[in-house]
Amino acid sequence: MSIVLDWDASEIAIKIKRGVISSQEVTNTYIEHLQKANESVNCMTANRFEEARREAAAADAKLKSGEVTGALHGVPISIKDCFHVEGMATTAGLSYRANLQETSDAEAVRRLKQEGAIIIAKTNTPALCFCQETDNKLHGRTNNPWKLDRTAGGSSGGEGALMAIGGAAVGLGADIGGSIRFPSHFNGVVGFKSGNKQVSAVGNYPNVTIPEQERMLGIGGMGKSVRDARLINEIVTGKKRVFANLDDYEIVIPGKQASLPLSTETDGILGNLAARLREEFKVSEALPPYFNEASLLWQEIMSIDGAKHVKEIMSADGRAKPIVEYVKEKLIGKSDFHSYLTWALIGANMFKPSKARLQEIKAYLTQGDIELESYFAKRVLLLPVYHTTAQKHGTVYREIFSIRKTYLKYMPYIAYANVWGLPALTLPMGTDAEGMPIGVQLVSSIGNEDALFQLGEWLEENVYRYRRCTAYDG
Repeated sequence: MSIVLDWDASEIAIKIKRGVISSQEVTNTYIEHLQKANESVNCMTANRFEEARREAAAADAKLKSGEVTGALHGVPISIKDCFHVEGMATTAGLSYRANLQETSDAEAVRRLKQEGAIIIAKTNTPALCFCQETDNKLHGRTNNPWKLDRTAGGSSGGEGALMAIGGAAVGLGADIGGSIRFPSHFNGVVGFKSGNKQVSAVGNYPNVTIPEQERMLGIGGMGKSVRDARLINEIVTGKKRVFANLDDYEIVIPGKQASLPLSTETDGILGNLAARLREEFKVSEALPPYFNEASLLWQEIMSIDGAKHVKEIMSADGRAKPIVEYVKEKLIGKSDFHSYLTWALIGANMFKPSKARLQEIKAYLTQGDIELESYFAKRVLLLPVYHTTAQKHGTVYREIFSIRKTYLKYMPYIAYANVWGLPALTLPMGTDAEGMPIGVQLVSSIGNEDALFQLGEWLEENVYRYRRCTAYDG
């Protein structure tokens, strides 16, 4: 039954509805696989295996009686731990939240359940989703399935790793600073970050209330195919497909930037993609407007109020002090918080914009939104995700959260879609010499999602598609 693990959610849904396979068979296959694979990868925070088995049996019974609940009838899925799921804890990697069961679903989760999806597990994140590496004191570190000593990325690292091993048909992630795209790239899976306020963030923890940060947050599917990313987007947005004529679009693929690092292998893949796309589409190379400012703006926006709202929920009583906990962890390793979180919070205080600078940022965003709406009217931007493939644990953290502001050269490709609230589709396009996945991202404006999905599907069909890591099959 290992072939089931290679099927995407769309394929599984079709086969269940046609009676080719039952929801119980599919669900049990995923559960048995996860029970073995998770031991090394550590991608899950909690499972609901028994509940899922009961729900699968109920889904099969409904099908026999002629009742189909939706597009994901009987399909097993996974959910990033930041989303509330009724009856499960949303831990955010914090010990004090380990037993706080939620009484209702996040809105995106509710919509997926309404379409018949069966949740089998929640997946690991860094503490409070505040880092691009997935490690916390409650659940531990998630490993990259392709090489266990490499990062799975973050903050949807558990979701990315689970999808890489085929641990569910499809999953749900969230992205405010590459949190879907880092793991998709590092683990070789498909991921979609929705645009500004296209998906309800109700029930996403921590709650984002600062408008400049809220615009950067995107919620979307992570999985094995572009068509699944499209399906999840339609479900969680509640919007049906608006067809685009891809022939009307220009594909923008900027060349390697002298000021930004980029591995030879990634650069080679981008060059090959540009050559291949020129055979079918109009392709240009110039950088898009406001690209060079993206990293600084992202850091400043994430540092608004010095991340006070995050510090207040670090501990149950709200009294935990990042600098005290950081020193405690470094000296004796006895803090309840990994130094990833505390150092990032210290940095947020250091980079906190002044009131005058915040007003400048707001005006700049307003101006940029207008210009980019025009720029992206008939354009799709193709970018790398990160300068290299998945690195050893801790390397990405040191590159982004350095006092030397190295985020300025490591974050531009990621930060652009967040700062400007743009939808972005990430998909694998090759591997490096060690077999580690290399992804690219397709970016455009809200309303052009169909162009992104169409181009992604074209790339899947003509260049490269998801390949599951089979190292944990038996």
